[in-house]
Amino acid sequence: MSKFSKTIESFWQESFLAGDILYRSDTLIVAANPDMEAGRQLMLLETTDGKAMVVLTPALADKLGLYHQQDLTEAMLRQKLQDTNVRLHGADYVFHFTEAERQALLQEPLPDDLRQLSATDDAMFAEFQSNASEQDLDNAYVELDHWVVFGSFEQDRLVCAASMYPWDDQKIADVGVLTLPPFRSKGHARRVIRAICRHAYAQGYEPQYRCQLDNAASVALAKGAGLTLFGKWDAVLSESAE
Repeated sequence: MSKFSKTIESFWQESFLAGDILYRSDTLIVAANPDMEAGRQLMLLETTDGKAMVVLTPALADKLGLYHQQDLTEAMLRQKLQDTNVRLHGADYVFHFTEAERQALLQEPLPDDLRQLSATDDAMFAEFQSNASEQDLDNAYVELDHWVVFGSFEQDRLVCAASMYPWDDQKIADVGVLTLPPFRSKGHARRVIRAICRHAYAQGYEPQYRCQLDNAASVALAKGAGLTLFGKWDAVLSESAE
């Protein structure tokens, strides 16, 4: 039995199993889907149980010679991509709350130094962003006009913010967080992530946290906030989307 919710499991299975199943084994499933989201040619998910799912366009499947494939492994598929000069975009870790962690999260009260932000906070949020580097802003992707935004304060100053938006129009909400450098390692990011995720659950959404594989600080933050690694997600983008 999965430690994650049925919503999470169904979301990922539906994302990868739509279309024609080209190959299936105990460790790998490959599907060709003519209705891939615009800008994507392939998606790959490696879960922590050692299994992988791949969905790609029929054109790319044909280019890789995957139709009527009798024997295939993830390593063989990656080699086919390399041999045909098809580049993966770069994997992200994907974190979710387990069912047990969700129950614990929902019992927590909202800390006094946190609140939801709105359009009326635009001046304060603009000042907050002006004190962050362009690199931090790009990496975090925290915006006031996202679906929901929460902030953490010190002496009435906004020092950390997290925002969420529904991912792929599903009941999965992707979260980003940004803490100003002088206020890091003080627990702001952990608390604001847990607060915004409680809100997402109340609205019927499953929180999702993603970060690049080499971002050790972000990985540590996810785990510290109570999230559990679900897997690694990667994609091949179309030329127009690169």
